[in-house]
Amino acid sequence: MKRKTFLKLSSTLVAIPLISPMKIWANSENLKNWAGNLTYSTDKVAYPNAVGDIQQFVRKQEKLKVLGTRHCFNTIADSKDFLLATGKMEKSIDIDVEAKQVTVDGGINYGTLAPILQENGFALHNLASLPHISVVGGCMTATHGSGVNNGNLSSQVAALELVAADGEIHQLSREKDGGDFHGAVVGLGALGIVTKITLDLQPTFNIRQFVYENLPMSQLLDNFDAIMSAGYSVSLFTDWQGEFVNEVWVKALENDPVDYGKIPEFFGGKAATKNLHPIAEISAENCSEQMGVSGAWFERLPHFRMGFTPSSGKELQSEYFVPKADAVEAIQSVSRLAKQVGPHLLISEIRSIKADKLWMSPCYAQDSVAIHFTWKQEIPEVMRLLPIIEKELMPFNVKPHWGKLFAMAPPVLQNRYERLADFKNLVAKYDPQGKFRNAFLEKNLYGL
Repeated sequence: MKRKTFLKLSSTLVAIPLISPMKIWANSENLKNWAGNLTYSTDKVAYPNAVGDIQQFVRKQEKLKVLGTRHCFNTIADSKDFLLATGKMEKSIDIDVEAKQVTVDGGINYGTLAPILQENGFALHNLASLPHISVVGGCMTATHGSGVNNGNLSSQVAALELVAADGEIHQLSREKDGGDFHGAVVGLGALGIVTKITLDLQPTFNIRQFVYENLPMSQLLDNFDAIMSAGYSVSLFTDWQGEFVNEVWVKALENDPVDYGKIPEFFGGKAATKNLHPIAEISAENCSEQMGVSGAWFERLPHFRMGFTPSSGKELQSEYFVPKADAVEAIQSVSRLAKQVGPHLLISEIRSIKADKLWMSPCYAQDSVAIHFTWKQEIPEVMRLLPIIEKELMPFNVKPHWGKLFAMAPPVLQNRYERLADFKNLVAKYDPQGKFRNAFLEKNLYGL
């Protein structure tokens, strides 16, 4: 079998010793998430170097949670007992050329992985808007990009390896493990610690990105499907404050028969004359290249450049999924809240996601549209707004993003997931004593 293997990568691509003592630190300052809105409930953090370290550590602990790149805005990864951070682990990237798959260690992020895949002629089918999130964390929370034919990032997963509550290693694959696999991929950190993950690959491809400004909202409502399917990936940005969608970002395959570079008007929107940031008044210097300039998939599918590594994000985020069939009505419902939302909003993004088979994915068995809110960091005001937004979207069987802020009552949330009982049984199989449960999971999966 033809393989191309890259072993022992650190964040700077320098080899790590195979054996190195695991460090356990008590941070001098309280550990926060990327956005700074959350202070974790313990300052005790373990930094393993290898899977064997993780196994030993898990066996010794009664309760713990895992941290990746800390891009979640809620307490899904929080613990009052102990945290285990994967960022300092030895890293390997193993490309199986014949199977068209790549296996990576738990601490790797998309920004590290993507250029190496490109060098070897491969691509992932999609990426999130920000490339700096960890591969495992993105998959465990069903993080996504856009595209009517593109599933979320977790739909790329072909296999995974996890350390369960007893410290034993389990390997699950789409090919061999059926139900357990479909339950484990969007595992919410509840089953154990994912130490390796295998992703499906496809041949590399190029994207050209075009931006249109001030698309009339009436055109969006009348032509929603045509607009969202106009490119490989399409994102709409709006502040809900007028009769227009502020910006439409069309990411088209290089060989798309439609050349948007020759189309100055798109459903009433006007072609941008320069690169734009989703928030028009902010400089676009850190955004992915636009104006139809062709580039590799990993340089265009995210909204932000790989070389731009944000150290913190002074924002809050929430996001809600509705069935694609209900998207127009859901957008109209949010539009009615424009005056309430406007003072606290930076920008909203609307994206489409293809259905998948993963039990705890918000897109399980249904094509979906996600309405995303990037808020000013005004926590009390935002938390008061979320129940109002959720009430408007309730008729559409709305589901929140697992890694972002929401206020939905646990019984309502639980009722949204038809395979929840199966997922709980799976959790009991790998973590019978609740070692990986925390307050977030207790409330949202088990609470009343």
